[in-house]
Amino acid sequence: MAVDSPKYTDWQQILDLLQQASVEQRDQLLFKVLLTHDEREALIARVNIVHELLNGERSQRKISELLGVGVATITRGSNELKHQDDATKAWLADFLAKNSPSAAE
Repeated sequence: MAVDSPKYTDWQQILDLLQQASVEQRDQLLFKVLLTHDEREALIARVNIVHELLNGERSQRKISELLGVGVATITRGSNELKHQDDATKAWLADFLAKNSPSAAE
């Protein structure tokens, strides 16, 4: 007899779902269903936080003011980046720079 348990139990399964939705060109729909408006706004802020931290041109206080988020939110992003190796940070900085809306102009 099967024990009731959630269908999705680890992060990789969710990443696989997102990747498949992207392949099917339904990623925007999936994100809209899975994330509330506030969660989508928080994700936008987190991408901007990481971009600004990797860019290194502004202090955490200035990033906080620019994005309208608390310094503690910036610190959490900074702490996550500290867990990444230099190669990952370099890739991420390049990836965000190349894929930013202003890069397409």
